[in-house]
Amino acid sequence: MKLKTLLMGAAATLTLAPAAFAERGADGQVNIIMWQAPSTMNLYLSSGTKDIIAASMVLEPLANFTPDGLLSPRLAAELPSIENGGISEDLKTVTWTLKEGIKWSDGSDLTADDVVFTANYCMDPEGGCAQLAKFEGIETVEAVDPLTVKVTFTEPHPDPFSAFVGGQSPILQKAQFENCLGAAAPTCTDQNFNPIGTGPFKVVEFRTNDVITFEANPEYREPDKPAFATLTMKGGGDAAAAARSVLETGEFDYAWNTQLAPEVLQGMEASGKGHVEAAFGSLVERIHINLTDPSPSLPEGERSTTKHPHPFLTDPAVRQALSMAIDRNLLTEIGYGQAGQPTCNLVPAPAAWASDNTECLTQDIEGAKKLLDDAGWVPGGDGVREKDGVRLSMVYQTSVNAVRQDFQALIKQWWSEIGIETELKTIDASVFFGSDAGSPDTLQKFYADVEMYANNFEGNNPEPYLAKMTCDKAPGPENQWQGENTSRYCDPEYDKLVAELGKTVDLEARGELGKKMNDMVTKESNSLIPLVYRGTASAVSNTLGGVQLNAWDTEIWNVADWHRIKE
Repeated sequence: MKLKTLLMGAAATLTLAPAAFAERGADGQVNIIMWQAPSTMNLYLSSGTKDIIAASMVLEPLANFTPDGLLSPRLAAELPSIENGGISEDLKTVTWTLKEGIKWSDGSDLTADDVVFTANYCMDPEGGCAQLAKFEGIETVEAVDPLTVKVTFTEPHPDPFSAFVGGQSPILQKAQFENCLGAAAPTCTDQNFNPIGTGPFKVVEFRTNDVITFEANPEYREPDKPAFATLTMKGGGDAAAAARSVLETGEFDYAWNTQLAPEVLQGMEASGKGHVEAAFGSLVERIHINLTDPSPSLPEGERSTTKHPHPFLTDPAVRQALSMAIDRNLLTEIGYGQAGQPTCNLVPAPAAWASDNTECLTQDIEGAKKLLDDAGWVPGGDGVREKDGVRLSMVYQTSVNAVRQDFQALIKQWWSEIGIETELKTIDASVFFGSDAGSPDTLQKFYADVEMYANNFEGNNPEPYLAKMTCDKAPGPENQWQGENTSRYCDPEYDKLVAELGKTVDLEARGELGKKMNDMVTKESNSLIPLVYRGTASAVSNTLGGVQLNAWDTEIWNVADWHRIKE
């Protein structure tokens, strides 16, 4: 299918028919448990899924992705296309028209100036925007009139639906955030914890890493929504306790990310109070290799920065051996069952972008040993390999979670079999996925040798996701430790491919470029080691209606449609 045909038909997307409610707030209270507690409501300062979900209650994009991966207008009156003139014939501009009458929760009007401000906020070179890849290739964003925004790209942009699209790229209110640009962004605590939004709920109280209290937004554009007058989002605990609170005790209505072994969830569902919903999108559990030195002997501000290469993980043979020693099939079986697939890819979908990278699916302990032998890493008296006085001894960190701890234990054993010593470190998920630039334990700081986590991209275009691995997006003190290139991978050839992808129109060629970039960061460099292609799974009370789990956007994207099922 030609790209132009796709863009002309972009507006012809699925229209969901929401349930009709008697009146706003008629169903009282709804309770959500996020065992990884949100640490901010400003996702431009966090890449954590927990923070993105919390923010989506309040902040909205111009368009979002449906559970089918299709685009749907949200704050925009319609999706721009070549047919309606919203996308230029040369693919260098996209023009958005806002819906009329949209109000912020403080009663003021949403305007094009807010959209322009949001772009300036994220693109500020001193701001350390966690979602900067969403704005890749943008030259200017300008307000044509109070309801019209024009985005101009430096080159023809084959897929303009990145900035302002999806839960990771919502609109901020200029009046609230205009004094929070650049280096001031993380200092604006009140704004970051209590953003004014256009969504179905507004913040009443935010307690970081604990609980958020919301109430229905009185200015929400659909007068009969949301059905719930108040919403409480409680953080803390673990995945098992969260799932139990919905499936067995009924204390909560929704539990996000029930990352538990299949048999555990099935036992809980037997209580009859709730069920687990799952959806496949682009979520991959993987290990990131730290290519920089995290040693505490280095001065603060220099640990895990490009000033100091890692003493042994810069050796390609070591990274490859780490990957070869892992049995991904066993990990998938014990961790996810039918809700997972072993993978060697960072980008497992859509099909046109998925590499035939399958070599890592076969565990090869002996091959890993030989690789290290040939590279000069010799077992010492305690069995740990060393070379030139450097021992293969690592710290392996991840968040507290039963499945992840099972993975850590198995992988530590496999690595010990090839002569690599591993110290396991677990960090509370609210801290690990948090945005506190002062914390030593965030995944962005990466004060360890290897770390394991999962995240995903929105919609069916992996381009912004792959763009997160460019040299300039490595977290560091100069960008408040934001950016998602946590491995500190830096290859000028990769950066060139990102630029080429940004101006490539042909769909088949885009997929091929994507596969090449995927292979560069996985099997060619082993800078990150994919493990399992995971489904998104959450627990839902049988009394909660309207839930449509979304693996292509923020999963509770349609919270405005949630309602209480009447018996």
